[in-house]
Amino acid sequence: MLALVTGSSRGIGKAIALELAKNNFDVAINFNRNSESAEKLCDEIKNFGVKSDFFQADVSDPEQVKNLFKAIKEKFGEPVKILVNNAGVTRDNLLLRMKNEEWNAVINTNLNSTFYCTHEAIRDMARAKFGRIINIASIVGLIGNPGQANYAASKAGIIGFTKSIAREYAAHGITVNAIAPGFIDTDMTEILKPEVKDSILKSIPIGKMGTPEDVAKAVLFFASEENSYITGQVLAVDGGMTMC
Repeated sequence: MLALVTGSSRGIGKAIALELAKNNFDVAINFNRNSESAEKLCDEIKNFGVKSDFFQADVSDPEQVKNLFKAIKEKFGEPVKILVNNAGVTRDNLLLRMKNEEWNAVINTNLNSTFYCTHEAIRDMARAKFGRIINIASIVGLIGNPGQANYAASKAGIIGFTKSIAREYAAHGITVNAIAPGFIDTDMTEILKPEVKDSILKSIPIGKMGTPEDVAKAVLFFASEENSYITGQVLAVDGGMTMC
């Protein structure tokens, strides 16, 4: 079964691609800039005995997304059945200092790309009466965060989008779910100052940051063919930060 993971050349996206490959999914890797990392990941995935290839596309551009799905179908000879909308960026700033381009860059890459990719994938999924769409949101989309109004808005938008599409396509055998990671040990959190990290750790009941693999295992759960009765849900992978 063919899976596409957007923004999958590093970080959480890379971990998701590897986890799916380990569990017998063919994987299309999407990247925008780092072709060397994407090619290396592709070779690593093939070691699991599944098919893989890498595709350059800026998923915030609808025309590039159309060409991406066309190229994937031509290469693999089948449409995408598992879509993981993972591509995302941050452009943090306080609201009064936030530039229009910082707002637009985050909304376009995080939220608009989720719409563009889902829009391209959904028709073939509906025809097949099967599909799994997993959108990577964030706990910031649930609780907000100072200096991240653009990021929070994009991730909250993804959550609303997830629930709406889940309702639209539930009768077509398509499940649509979101994962809201908390603080995950990636390049983004690596640059945080020690005192900031200490403050974050105090707010996590489990007492440690998550790993990209923690998020990947949650994606695998939602991607499973057997997981046909869970849709429209938001799973927080956050060590208990947002528990009610």
